[in-house]
Amino acid sequence: MQLISWNVNGIRSAYRKGFMDWLKHQNPDILAIQETKARMDVLPHDLLNIQGYHSIFSSAEKKGYSGVALYTKQKPQQVSTGLGISRFDQEGRTIIADYGDFVLFNIYFPNGQKNEERLQFKMDFYDAFLGVVDARVREGRNVIVCGDVNTAHREIDLARPKENENISGFLPIEREWMDKFISHGWVDTFRMFHPEPGNYTWWSMRTRARERNVGWRIDYFFVNEGFKDRVKDAFILSDVMGSDHCPIGLEI
Repeated sequence: MQLISWNVNGIRSAYRKGFMDWLKHQNPDILAIQETKARMDVLPHDLLNIQGYHSIFSSAEKKGYSGVALYTKQKPQQVSTGLGISRFDQEGRTIIADYGDFVLFNIYFPNGQKNEERLQFKMDFYDAFLGVVDARVREGRNVIVCGDVNTAHREIDLARPKENENISGFLPIEREWMDKFISHGWVDTFRMFHPEPGNYTWWSMRTRARERNVGWRIDYFFVNEGFKDRVKDAFILSDVMGSDHCPIGLEI
């Protein structure tokens, strides 16, 4: 089973840049999308009705902002949106799909670069998410978490760590939360297979950073420790264009 996660930085923009052809070629069993930046009523008909897929959307109350979506060949047994906290859920950042065998969390975590208030919002979201996802594992469930986490965990996860240690996305407080998350028994699947540097999922569009591979790895697939042996591969599709992020994948 192949799962793909991709921050498309606007699903209508990605659509104009060949999203449908890419999806047909990649043909994942589950595609989790972040930053759709669109409500369902403004989307092209064929984005809502892709042959062979069930589509699930959670949009922000604010127009043209945030939002997540799920395209899935297998219909989930149950779907919910949000973490149950209105100030987070009104931004359309979470889809939770229960497949019986595992529960998938598709999440677009907040960006903290705007100001101190948004950084605190991000940290509060992190803690709320951790409480929800840990509870699922305590219930005996296997869980896959994917999405744009908006933090590079270690120095190996970005091209220029020293220059960015005071920038949100690589702040000590954010990296410490990632340490805490991992310590709760969550496994960064990409690092199971790829311990080497130079692997990134986001590049600034302002500086032609992608051409020079001056990037950050801020998109992840995590699984609980008990599900780790089911993971067969994890990868980054760095040659796929259409967004400032590239897709990432997991095979179970």
